[in-house]
Amino acid sequence: MRHRHYREWEHECGPRRSERHGFGRFARGFADAWEMASSFKTGRKLSGTDLQLVILALIAKKPSHGYEIIKALEELSNGFYSPSPGVIYPALTYLEEIGHATVTVDASRKLYSPTEAGLAFLRERQHIADAILSQIERAGQKMDQMRRAFSGDEGETSEMQAARRFLRSVLEEKRHASPVEQRRIAEILAKAAKDISGG
Repeated sequence: MRHRHYREWEHECGPRRSERHGFGRFARGFADAWEMASSFKTGRKLSGTDLQLVILALIAKKPSHGYEIIKALEELSNGFYSPSPGVIYPALTYLEEIGHATVTVDASRKLYSPTEAGLAFLRERQHIADAILSQIERAGQKMDQMRRAFSGDEGETSEMQAARRFLRSVLEEKRHASPVEQRRIAEILAKAAKDISGG
C-alpha cells in the first residue's frame, strides 16, 4: 500500500528539458546542478517526504546521530548540501513517531536506527532513495566543477580572467531568478560549454 507521506519520483523516468533541446548528457548534468543549487539557495531544498526517505536510507546503512546524518549529506554533496538541525531532527522525530525508526541513548545523544517496519518500507522504495542520493551526489560534483572553473588560474590571459569575473557576477545577480529564467540560463551555459569544448 502506498504511504501517503512519501511520493514516487516518476518524473525521473521522463525526458529532461536539456535532452529535448539536444544539449546531451553534459548539458543535462549542468542544468541539473544549476537547478538544484538554485533550489537550495532559495530555501526549498528537499521536500520533507524526500528527506525522511533519505534519512531512513542512511540510518539503514549505519545507525546515526542527527549530527552524523548532516555530515553524511555534506560529504555526499561535497559540502554543497548541509541541512540544518532544525530540518533533520523533526524528520527523525517523525520517523520515530510512525514506527520507522527507533532511538537509543548513546553518551547523552540519541542514536537512530531503522525498525523492521522501516526497513520493509525502505525496501519497497529503495530505488527512490537511491535516485535522490544519486542526484545530490551528482549535483555536488557538478557544482564543485563549476566552483573550480570560476576560481581562475594564474596562466590565464587578462581577457579570460575578465570574462570569468563577469560571468560570475551575472550569475550571482540571477541567483534569485524565477525557475523558468534559471532553466533558460542553465541551457545557455550548457550550450556555451559545449561550444567551448568543441563537442
